[in-house]
Amino acid sequence: MSQETASITKPAAPEQASVLSFEESTRRLSAIVEELEGGELPLERSLALFEEGVRLARAAKERLDRAERRVEELLGIDAQGKPIVREFES
Repeated sequence: MSQETASITKPAAPEQASVLSFEESTRRLSAIVEELEGGELPLERSLALFEEGVRLARAAKERLDRAERRVEELLGIDAQGKPIVREFES
């Protein structure tokens, strides 16, 4: 099994959700949705997957929000017409 496949099928720990890249998070979310849509899971497994999905979705949204703020900053200009830039926080 490749490392990419392992990260898609292996549950993300709560603290790992914010460490995964945006792309890894969306791949894992897709795998979770696919597994949940299968409908053959016990309730406890379904709940665990749902909780993981919520954590991943929140972490991905935070990354998107930060990227959006950065784009807005890059498009901003000061009173002299110069671009307003600052160091990117990752």
